[in-house]
Amino acid sequence: MALAVALVAAGLAAGIHVLIFVMESVLFARPVVWRRFGVASRADAGTVRMWALNQGFYNLFLALGVFVGLIAVAMGERVVGASLIAFGTACMAAAGVVLLATGGAKFTRAAAMQAGPPLLALAGLLLA
Repeated sequence: MALAVALVAAGLAAGIHVLIFVMESVLFARPVVWRRFGVASRADAGTVRMWALNQGFYNLFLALGVFVGLIAVAMGERVVGASLIAFGTACMAAAGVVLLATGGAKFTRAAAMQAGPPLLALAGLLLA
């Protein structure tokens, strides 16, 4: 049961990080998107565009690592898969903690979305 919870939570975490990639790396030029990240003006969005692009790819790569881990578990490679899932979700959770610590109350919801599912996945892996 704990492994099933871990796998579902890991899949959710990876999916969220793919969506974040799309916002940061594909759709960032749209005002509705850059405002969501706390950027105040089009000029500011232009200034941070390359940082957002790079950050988006970090999120995508973490998600891909978790997805590969899920595939490995499904193929019977439980140790390899769990290791990939643990590493990817630990990085995701840590990034959520950094966001909460540096972004303040304004980013509490975003930090919870970023760190919540990965923490649940890690807890499930520990109990499995």
